[in-house]
Amino acid sequence: MVAYQKALQHLENRQYCWLVTGVAGFIGSNLLAALLARNQQVIGLDNFSTGYQRNLEQVRDLVGEKAWRNFSFIEGDICRLETCTAASQGVDFVLHQAALGSVPRSIQDPIRTNESNISGFLNMLVASRDAQVRRFIYAASSSTYGDHPDLPKVEAVIGRPLSPYAVTKYVNELYADVFARCYGLDSVGLRYFNVFGPRQDPNGAYAAVIPQWISALIRNQTLYINGDGETSRDFCYIDNVVQVNLLAALTDNAAAVNQIYNVAVNERTSLNQLYGMMRDLLLEKFPELENHQPTYVDFRKGDVRHSKADITKAVRLLGFKPSHRVNEGLRQAMSWYIAHFASIQEVAGV
Repeated sequence: MVAYQKALQHLENRQYCWLVTGVAGFIGSNLLAALLARNQQVIGLDNFSTGYQRNLEQVRDLVGEKAWRNFSFIEGDICRLETCTAASQGVDFVLHQAALGSVPRSIQDPIRTNESNISGFLNMLVASRDAQVRRFIYAASSSTYGDHPDLPKVEAVIGRPLSPYAVTKYVNELYADVFARCYGLDSVGLRYFNVFGPRQDPNGAYAAVIPQWISALIRNQTLYINGDGETSRDFCYIDNVVQVNLLAALTDNAAAVNQIYNVAVNERTSLNQLYGMMRDLLLEKFPELENHQPTYVDFRKGDVRHSKADITKAVRLLGFKPSHRVNEGLRQAMSWYIAHFASIQEVAGV
């Protein structure tokens, strides 16, 4: 992790202004915490469509009042160009995380997904270009690989999209590339593979599998697995995502800019294996899970069967080195899951 340590040391000695869109969301709030902990100035933009005020409050408690004074928040929507323009003024680096995620949601509501993920993305590119930001880092997606069967997934080879969400994230990459060519706006796209960690929402129809399952296990409730459980993913702990965002923003390697990178750990974990890991980690505190078994339901429309990332490119050009494998990430985050999921259920009246 030599490159990352150098990047962190650089931040200790130099204060920049960062814009984090989707700052009240799972990934955005973790980026906010990492930046404020290193005395960076941060502007946050969010409309709370999928983010939460409680995430910002948790970051405030984590970093303390002194660091929190370096944060300014704008409640607004990236679908409004004037909001993006105002948020981008004086910004050095944009970390664009705002989007409507979820394959099932995009199938149910493709219009809203398109508005946020394509129109909103274009607004942010225009605002960043006009504000002359140094670099635009954005959340791409492993869904871009679509129906291409080869494993591991290599950045240069993709298939046909399997959902409206996948279409929108691929269009993001095309737009970023065009803005680099036409306007000289430096950008880096990060294809996230199944990110998990603290502040990820366990509730709702579109909750990610790890927080949803942990929430069910903590309460010893029915846990549903889509398909036969042998579907596999390259699960990526949030600390790895924070690392690659900062590396992408701060790299002085010209060859590393205007590129797309996989963000994962180059490992396949089946849903059955994931379930076993989580249950084992919870057994000591929740011994009643000894006899817990999952319930299998139909495969989910639009999902790919297997996913695994080749991270060679990010390692070579950015110096990326994942700090957590899936079991290490689960172990580190489990105390947070236990403490906060219980409080969320109480507030929600569940």
